[in-house]
Amino acid sequence: MRIIPAIDIIDGKCVRLSKGDYSTKKVYNEDPLEVALEFEAHGIQYLHLVDLDGARSSHIVNHRILETIASRTSMTIDFGGGLKTDDDLRIAFNSGASQVTGGSIAVKDPEIFAGWISTYGPDKIILGADARDEKIAISGWEEGSDRDLIPFIREYMKKGVRYVICTDIAKDGMLEGPATDLYRKILAKTARLETVVGLSGVEDKWAQDLNLIASGGICAANELYILKSVGCEGAIIGKAIYENRISMKELEDFIVSV
Repeated sequence: MRIIPAIDIIDGKCVRLSKGDYSTKKVYNEDPLEVALEFEAHGIQYLHLVDLDGARSSHIVNHRILETIASRTSMTIDFGGGLKTDDDLRIAFNSGASQVTGGSIAVKDPEIFAGWISTYGPDKIILGADARDEKIAISGWEEGSDRDLIPFIREYMKKGVRYVICTDIAKDGMLEGPATDLYRKILAKTARLETVVGLSGVEDKWAQDLNLIASGGICAANELYILKSVGCEGAIIGKAIYENRISMKELEDFIVSV
């Protein structure tokens, strides 16, 4: 399972919110590059970079920070927040993103989002399926919807999506543990039955095409091992790192163990 620290950007600074509420903003570092370099120094290869200004503005804003981190580190960066147009996507990729995450756009303009999957391929496009009470939330989580979480994910899997970041908004930034039961449920509901031929003959087995990335609520290193056992492909960690609830040494140990 991949360890993916999060850097959320408002006004060019590294911040964290609680439950997506902008009024709870707390600044942890004035320089996101400094934070990224520290992650990289501890052997972390992946980064989740979120343009919270972009999420509120409905267009990419902090691409210069993306460009700086991508050019000064070797980290694999997924970038999200405010990506609404083909031009936004072009800017993100040209600025150094390896993957981009689309959430609101997948709800409000599914044809554009499906077009991105077709154009760039399923390894480049991540579906942001963030939910409150298993209902999809959009626009920086400030707007709800009537879309049920799991059918929403399954619908996009049929269109080619293979990577999904799922945040239970009630857990985000609260340091109360991840939505393990929800992730287990998602993986169970998106598995497919396939017939395989083995040494013992023909048998049916459950297979999983979804790379589910857990996000929100992680507060202790042991939870990473639980998420791995559940079947999550990655885990995004934010406040637990910044509040020293999970040490860099613990992250290093986990990375070596897997």
